[in-house]
Amino acid sequence: METPFVFGKIAKNENFTDREKETAQLATNFTSLINTIIISPRRWGKSSLVSKAAETALNQKNSLRICTVDLFNVRNEEEFYTLLAMAVLKSASSRWEEAVDAAKRFFRKLVPKIILSPDPQNEFSLDFDWKELLQNPDEILDLAEKMATEKELSMVVCIDEFQNMAGFDNPLFFQKRLRSHWQQHQHVSYCLYGSKRHMMLDVFTNPSMPFYKFGELLFLEKIDTESWITFIVERFSATGKKITATQAEIIVRLADNHPYYVQQLSQQVWLRTIHSCTDETVYLAHRSLVEQLSLLFATITEALPDNQLNFLKALLAGEKALTSTGVLIKYRLGSSANVMRSKNALVEKDILDNKAGEISFQDPIYRYWLAKIFFRMDPQDNLLEANG
Repeated sequence: METPFVFGKIAKNENFTDREKETAQLATNFTSLINTIIISPRRWGKSSLVSKAAETALNQKNSLRICTVDLFNVRNEEEFYTLLAMAVLKSASSRWEEAVDAAKRFFRKLVPKIILSPDPQNEFSLDFDWKELLQNPDEILDLAEKMATEKELSMVVCIDEFQNMAGFDNPLFFQKRLRSHWQQHQHVSYCLYGSKRHMMLDVFTNPSMPFYKFGELLFLEKIDTESWITFIVERFSATGKKITATQAEIIVRLADNHPYYVQQLSQQVWLRTIHSCTDETVYLAHRSLVEQLSLLFATITEALPDNQLNFLKALLAGEKALTSTGVLIKYRLGSSANVMRSKNALVEKDILDNKAGEISFQDPIYRYWLAKIFFRMDPQDNLLEANG
């Protein structure tokens, strides 16, 4: 029997839960061609949300096309231009022959090398001469607008892992070039999102950055507990298994409402349940998940300097006044300046999240492992107490 819980890939259909408000808002932005920036911590379901909103928008507007570009493994401008050109051509064309013909017609200064593929999922690929591409990037940056205009279409270009552009040569100049083109487009809008929340915030909320006020900011919040409980109970029931609302709530609490971990822990509980779930099954699954990730967590922790580890220990102990003299001495944090440096470094490493000055752990399972296994601390809150 196929597991009813999905994590690590896009959640679709019955695997997608809640986010009705965000889905409706994003779908409206797509059909209205409003630029949108989605900001949230890692693995909170941004890609699933974009996919769901795109499906909704396509059902509402026949002339709409959705173009998706993933920059996960893209490390330079050349790769970006090539990937963008291919994605736009395929999205605006119904057949690969039409896409190839468009490439020949719309590229005047560029002469792309078109490679046909035996793979039906990737009918063709493009390759450009880097020197030519460097001198004529405008043709690719305006390709979506030109194709949409000619074909009387509307297009939304969705770019995942947008923050990876920070690793390009001269990233500030590159971002200025992108905005100078994209802000003039009338038939194309852009949905930009990524997994490095602090970097995305800097790109889109810093007045000195080119993409400041480029579009509407959509900040994702955690999915509420009641929605998760309903989802978990229904997914168990759909496969002939039973779990109580109380047990589902324990799963949500242990995962701290984190979408990825709620799904993963629910899967572990479901796999261990034959007919009816028990409390013991939930806690056993949680312990197993912590053990499964222990080697990864140990590797992350071993790479942290003492001052950052001491900061995390103070945070886990529930200390609020981290720069007070008593806390500085008790946890060997050094000076107030050292505390700020440790905090900023941990945010940059995506271990902590800083939301309007409120510091929290991005990974609730790592938080639990760090407190209970690494520091061997006594429980300080409900999340830690839940598994004793």
